[in-house]
Formats: sequence, C-alpha cells, structure tokens
Amino acid sequence: MKKTLIKLVATYFLFLGLFLVQKLFFLVLYRSSFPSLTFADTIAVLWNGLPLDRSAAGYLTAIPGLFFMFALWLQPYIARPLLKIYFLLAALLLAVIFVTDLALYRYWGFRLDSTPLFYFVSSPKDALASVAWWMSALGGLTILCLSVLIYKLFVCTVVRRERDVRPLRNRGKISLVMLLLTGLLFIPIRGGFGVSTMNIGKAYYSHEMFLNHAAVNPAFSLLASLMREHDFSAQYRYMPDEEAERLFASMTEVSAPDSIQTQLLTTRRPNIIFVILESFLSKAMTTLGGLPNVAVNMDSLARDGVLFSRFYANSFRTDRGLVSILSGYPAQPTTSIMKYPRKSQSLPAIPRTLRDAGYTVDYYYGGDADFTNMRSYLLAAGVENIVSEVDFPYAERLSKWGAHDHVVFNRVLRDLTDQTADTPFLKIIQTSSSHEPFEVPFHRLEDPFLNSIAYTDSCLGVFVSQLKAAGQWENTLLVLTPDHAGRFPSTQADLSFARYEIPLIFTGGAVAGSDTLINTIGSQIDIAATLLAQLGLPYDDFRFSKNMLNPTSPHFAYFTFPNAFGYLTEAGSVIYDCDAERIIETENSNKSDTLLAQGQAYLQILFDDLAAR
Repeated sequence: MKKTLIKLVATYFLFLGLFLVQKLFFLVLYRSSFPSLTFADTIAVLWNGLPLDRSAAGYLTAIPGLFFMFALWLQPYIARPLLKIYFLLAALLLAVIFVTDLALYRYWGFRLDSTPLFYFVSSPKDALASVAWWMSALGGLTILCLSVLIYKLFVCTVVRRERDVRPLRNRGKISLVMLLLTGLLFIPIRGGFGVSTMNIGKAYYSHEMFLNHAAVNPAFSLLASLMREHDFSAQYRYMPDEEAERLFASMTEVSAPDSIQTQLLTTRRPNIIFVILESFLSKAMTTLGGLPNVAVNMDSLARDGVLFSRFYANSFRTDRGLVSILSGYPAQPTTSIMKYPRKSQSLPAIPRTLRDAGYTVDYYYGGDADFTNMRSYLLAAGVENIVSEVDFPYAERLSKWGAHDHVVFNRVLRDLTDQTADTPFLKIIQTSSSHEPFEVPFHRLEDPFLNSIAYTDSCLGVFVSQLKAAGQWENTLLVLTPDHAGRFPSTQADLSFARYEIPLIFTGGAVAGSDTLINTIGSQIDIAATLLAQLGLPYDDFRFSKNMLNPTSPHFAYFTFPNAFGYLTEAGSVIYDCDAERIIETENSNKSDTLLAQGQAYLQILFDDLAAR
C-alpha cells in the first residue's frame, strides 16, 4: 500500500510542479509587461496562484487515483499501457494549454478560456490566420516537444513503479483506502470546506492586473470557462431579481414624441450600406482627437455627415461586436451568444426588420462566413444573400483571411449595377484586412496596424468615389462603425474606456446637412434603435438598445471583457472585475456605488435574458 500511496502523491505533486514552472515561464516571457517585477512579486504570484494550481492538480490526479485502485486487480501488462495512455493524453492537453496561453496573452490580455477553442472548431483556417506560418510551426513543434517531456516525466517517475508485484492479500482493504485518499482530492479541487468554492478570483491579490493574471492557472481558467457556458441563469447574481429589474428599467429606452427627436435623414426609405470596419478605433481619426494621416477618408466622411463622438465598442472580438451592432444585444463577458444558434436565432436584428419593411439584404465578407457560427447567425438575422471567401476566385484570395478589402468593395460595386432601382437595399460589408497579421497590399505608414487601417480607409475612399460616380450616393445612407477597437498602443490597458473608443458615422446623400457632431454617450447596441427610429420603424423588441437621439432616454456605454465590465454615464464611470469582485477604476467615486449597482443589475438581467432564449 505504501508504494501505491507514493505513486498517488507523486502524481499530484508532479502536476503541481508543472503549474509552478509554467508560471515562471509566463513571468519570464512577459517580463516587459511589468518591468518593476521583483523576486518578492514572483513569490507572491506563485503563492497566491497556489489554490488554483492545487485544484487543477486535484482534477488531473483523480483519474490516476482511481486507476491505481483498480490496477490492484489487473495484470501489469494491462495496467501499464492504460496508465501510459492517460499520461500521454494529459501531457498533450497540458502542452496545448501552456503554449496556447503563452502565445495568446500577448494579443488578448487575459488567460486562456474557451474562446480560442470555439474559434478553432468553427474554422481552423481563420483561427490561425492571425499567426504567421512560422509561428504556427514553432508552436506546433513546441507543443510536441513539451508533450514528450511531460509524458517522459510521468512515465519515469510513476509508471515505472508498476513493475512491482501486485499485492495478492488485502487488496480489498487497500482499494478502500485508495478510494478514500482519492476522495480527499475533493478538498483542493473545491478549495476547502467553506461556502465559497474554488474560482479564479482566489488568485487575485494585487492592484496590478498583470500580477493577478500571472497567478491564474490557465488549465483552471479554461475549465472554469467551459463550465460557465451552461447554467447562465445562475451566473452574476448580485441582487434580488426585483431590485435588478427596477434598476434595469431605469436604464432602458423612454418613449418620446418624434417632434423632439433630431431627424438626420431626408427620406424614410434610403438605401443603406453598413461598413463594419475590422479593429478601427477613434485614435485613427483626427476628428476624434486621434493621429493625423491615418484614416483620412473616415475623417472626410465624418465632416460630410454625422459623427457620434462619444461612442464605444461593447466588446473586444468580432463575434460579439457583430451581434451588438446588428441585434442591439450586449456582449457577454464569459461567452458569445453566437456559439448557440438556438439562442442567437431568437435575437431581433436590423436585417430582418428591414427585410420585413421591403428591403433586400446582402452581406459581404472576404473571409470564411462559417467562422464563429457567423453564417447561422446572419441567416437567422434576415440576411438573404451572403457573399464570402468561396465566392471569390482563388486569384483574389491573397489575404490570410481570404479576399482583401479592395476586392470585397469592388464586388459590392459590381452587384450595385444590377440592383433594382425601385427596391431599397441593405448591404452590409465586413472588412478584414486590418486584422492581424496586418499584411496588406499597401504601404504608407511604418506601424503595421496603422498601415492596415490606412489601407482599408483608402479602399473605403475609392468605394465612396465610385458610388458617387455611379449615381448611387444621393439616396444612400452609409453607416460606418468598427466591429471592435484594436489595442493601440500595444500597452493600452484592456480595462479602460479609452480602449473601447470607436467612431460611428452616418453619411451619404440621404443625410440632411453635414459636419454634425453628436456628443451623446452611446455604444454599438444603440445603433439598432437609433437607425430604426430614423426610418420610422418599430424597435420595441430590441430590449437593450436605446435611441441616441431621444433626449428623454438614459444614455450610457457598457462594455465587457473576460469576466469584467465597464459602465459609463454622464455622472461617471466604473469598471468592475468580476473575478476579483472589486472596482478597479472609477470616475466620480461619490457615485461609484450607484454606478456599480446599475452595472451589476444590467449584467444580471443580460444573463437572465440569455438563459431564457
């Protein structure tokens, strides 16, 4: 029994040691993210991350624990291969988690969750499109080598002992003791006997978010993310339902006479072209106080139309942004409703509303329309025709994401020549060239990201010029907004409202007047109500959307990041970390409690709504 117990303990501490080593690698790799890192900080990271490490090690040791018990009754030639298979699978899983987490943190700013898994399953090609081929090859080789190393470590330390002769006597008693010891793993897995169970927040200890992130176990983070994707109604319960409903009601649209709302359009039924710009941000426009000589055409179009100057993205990824824009539905911090076609098909949508009003609806995207379940969402949202990567000749698919933006804009222009004049249309164009790796057929700026923004902006300028030349401009409303903001500079904190500042522009011949600046606070979810109100169409089913031109409605911006949210009003703002369970940034501390309660109520109602769909 002693030898069997040693194997169980050795297995647990080997897993625990791997997690500690992974943390050290993380700190070394991202040393530049926290230049003031000290030896004391390193010890604090290891110590405060230990509860999650113990829990993850417990999960991984539970199966070998049961196996050691049953192995007492099996022949060694059967037991050894089975145990080797488990450790091989565990080694491969940990290698994938470790390498993927280390690679993605640079771009995403949070530890591994289920998001990359969702992206890879929906379209492996697009999931890897952001990464250069040599990085993918290096990552694959690193995973292979690390898997072999971890596997050899366990085989040499644990499986080798399986050559010992099985005890023939007292196997029943030994099995019972092993079952009890394996059951004790429940203690580190759960985090003790208290009311609070193990969660990522257990690792949070510092006001420096990087140190908190460094303490998080990526395997536990992934598991927690997968477990959160089922019982939505049990998540984010901050207050009684009645209190949440009362606060939420104070944050929703208030009806007002049309006479007190600003009318931006010259007609109720213009042709509408949406351009959803990959990763654009306010910092690229001088009209919004950003950098000069980047999005010069966007600046020009803003001066020719209506610019919403205090506008924000609702999230940081495309799948969340599209739903916010087209369905007026807030992004979720721990999942994406696009993962669940049964739920996403129940959402209201601008395309469906306009289709029912007599519009034809087309969607253009140079990449894979099946990425992140996009096709199922778009078809359910009322899109009648989707033009995607497969609809372009191979010679035009020169981007890692498919067809470059100028190719997509040219396709839209060709299709417009066949458009029936007496039927209004909605055409939605989703750009992709300003996504990593920022490889575009254009060079004007040294920074790769800003250069890709300038490239797409130049394509937009040519598109508008050709629309005007073809006589398609006068009765057209052009709506320009990003899917989300790119992080620029790379040191920009993800949990700040500056990170989510994006433009919204209404322009075109159907817009009355020019050089109009609207300073109302709003975000992507408010586009639906604002646009449909201008068209005289009902938008009651867009529960979370507000008309930004309705002066009687409450106006605010709301964004979510993995297990965090931000809420901004005229009275101030608050950013709340749901893992750490604390406010990490606020303006107007006198109002922070009120703002936090409203933000929490909003998130609670959102997940109630998500669960009910």
